[in-house]
Amino acid sequence: MSTESADGTSDRGVDVTTEAAEEALALMDREGMDADIGGLRLFVQQGGCAGLSYGMRFDDEPEDDDMIVEHHGLRVFVDPASADYIGGSVLDYESGLQAEGFHVENPNVVSECGCGESFRT
Repeated sequence: MSTESADGTSDRGVDVTTEAAEEALALMDREGMDADIGGLRLFVQQGGCAGLSYGMRFDDEPEDDDMIVEHHGLRVFVDPASADYIGGSVLDYESGLQAEGFHVENPNVVSECGCGESFRT
């Protein structure tokens, strides 16, 4: 399953802000990864006090059944099970005095733990 978008918008899947794409692409470049083939894998796993948590890692290539979205030159791979939990989300990157890092804004979340690291849908 594949959803492609070059402008940062999609009707399904995960959107990515310009800031998140730029930061991920810079990290991939430092790792020596080819952004034309590889990408950022965004997934949901069991864990945290609210039950589910997000995971991210770079992958050299997508799996056959991954949803693939592309925003601002960054390819994002999402497995089918995770897509059920994070469809419609926005991946952002924040840099500030109190926090720096990637953040998933997920409209499917019913509740989050106090630290924001885990969620329930």
